Amino acid sequence: MRSIVLIAHNLRSTHNVGSLLRTAEGLGLEKVILTGYTPYPTITNDSRLPHEAAKLQKQIEKTALGAEMTQSWEQSEEVMPIIDQLISEGYTVAALEQTPTAIKLPDFKVPDKIALIVGREVEGLESEVLARCQLALEIPMFGHKESFNVVQAAAMALYHCRFP
Repeated sequence: MRSIVLIAHNLRSTHNVGSLLRTAEGLGLEKVILTGYTPYPTITNDSRLPHEAAKLQKQIEKTALGAEMTQSWEQSEEVMPIIDQLISEGYTVAALEQTPTAIKLPDFKVPDKIALIVGREVEGLESEVLARCQLALEIPMFGHKESFNVVQAAAMALYHCRFP
């Protein structure tokens, strides 16, 4: 079975995090890695103030509906070492981002080990993160809007990765 990892980098919305965890769980992802300032559920020996961790946990639970407990996930402040580690483990690391060289999602031949990285809802991924990824994937748009919500875009791309 294909091994799929999702990296959520510098997202602000707890509801998006919960939805991503739920989507990942439903599609049987290997793991979700929450990096940068992306909010994350409560962890053992949590360094955040207890009331802050509890507030974020409650907000994530609202959309995760328990997936935060059943989906394998981890948290890291730094994304670059995560990308490097996944590449060393044989994953193809793909940014889900509109770039001049992005491959249209329907044209992408999914490898056996794929790590998909999604970024900030408005600004997208930082240029240094994009440069570290091996390729970029783009979802073709047909309406007037230029992009999808990060969760909807991730769901489309992850579904394509699971069922190419």
